Amino acid sequence: MTEPLIELRGISKSFGKNKVLDNIDLNIYQGQALGIIGPSGTGKSTILRIIAGLLKPDAGEIYIQGKKRNGLIEDGGDPIGIGMVFQQAALFDSLNVEENVGFLLYQKSRLKRSHIRELVNEKLEMVGLKGIGHLYPSELSGGMRKRVSFARAIMSNPQNITDNPQVLLYDEPTAGLDPIASTVIEDLIRNLQHTQGVCSTYAIVTHQDSTIRRTADQLVFLYHGQVQWQGKISEIDGTQNQLIRQFMSGSVKGPIQVLG
Repeated sequence: MTEPLIELRGISKSFGKNKVLDNIDLNIYQGQALGIIGPSGTGKSTILRIIAGLLKPDAGEIYIQGKKRNGLIEDGGDPIGIGMVFQQAALFDSLNVEENVGFLLYQKSRLKRSHIRELVNEKLEMVGLKGIGHLYPSELSGGMRKRVSFARAIMSNPQNITDNPQVLLYDEPTAGLDPIASTVIEDLIRNLQHTQGVCSTYAIVTHQDSTIRRTADQLVFLYHGQVQWQGKISEIDGTQNQLIRQFMSGSVKGPIQVLG
């Protein structure tokens, strides 16, 4: 198998006395759509933040395209760009859509404002939001805010190729959305994967059954801080793993401990 774009080796992370991740190994390969699933509080979002370089593990090593990362992303650039879509969209309320999507370029490039506006409009059109650059986050629906955050995550910098995302990380992208809005977001995730010029590799954390089935090709199941199962999405209904069976059925009976 080819070298992974991202490799986690023996990653552990605790918050106080709570050990969230316990000696986890995880690989993400070029072109892969990886779903990371499991009960709440099992470290799924923590893994994304470690991959993104926003959170430092207590133990273990992280390799980005074969290069060991030391510290956080701000301590030294990775050889590839990694974009992240946060669960709550994480838009700046005081900035309009154009300024939110073009934030990286306004901060880190010397491009003319007119050029940045062109690039922003291009990305907004990709996510189906043409012509809304003048609006503010408070004027958008939840689904629209999610799509704006997608546009920001895929924003490229023609002056610095390492700023251009080759991997996207989605943290609960359909959380809080109605079924129709969720379908729009799920379709967008797949469309971005196959759109020329947009990164084809992503990892997605989700609890939603339709999102798991429509956006992931490979799955990793986390429980008690460890990888308990991994396989293809096509194997999920036939597996005899009782953790997966309980999780996907939503049953309160099984090996997953249910909080009272």
